[in-house]
Amino acid sequence: MSERALLRRIRVWLVVFIVCLVLSGLTAFPLVTELRLAEDLLTSSASPFPEHFPALTEWITRVRSGLDEADANYPFVLYGTDWLAFAHLVIAVAFYGPYRDPVRNIWVIEFGMIACAGIIPLALICGPIRDIPFWWTVIDMSFGVFGVIPLLVVHRMIKRLEAVTATA
Repeated sequence: MSERALLRRIRVWLVVFIVCLVLSGLTAFPLVTELRLAEDLLTSSASPFPEHFPALTEWITRVRSGLDEADANYPFVLYGTDWLAFAHLVIAVAFYGPYRDPVRNIWVIEFGMIACAGIIPLALICGPIRDIPFWWTVIDMSFGVFGVIPLLVVHRMIKRLEAVTATA
């Protein structure tokens, strides 16, 4: 594969990863509204979820109730999710470095892979402390598993690009 084609593929993967980070960040801002909508969808008369997934429906209702109470009485608690959203956006910006110069900025990819790996112990430690159901902890851990896949692909391609440019 040519250097130009490899660089193009790296950039496509990075754009997808950046877009996912940005979307993930943006969805952390309107949590109260999102949970109200999710609960409405799950509990509507046409929804199969209450019958087939009662634990999910109960969990979403519990989370929505907690967010409503925090929003009404302790809105400063939700400020933490604003910072979570901001962190996603800032991390997305960091991946512009590898987009511009992948070989020189491979460390950002490696940082991202370490962060993805860190999701698993964080979820396993903090999930039980925060009374998160184990099945939800598994969902949280999946973000690390699925997040690392494009980074591993990009890392491998950057190493190939480095080898191609070293021989050129």
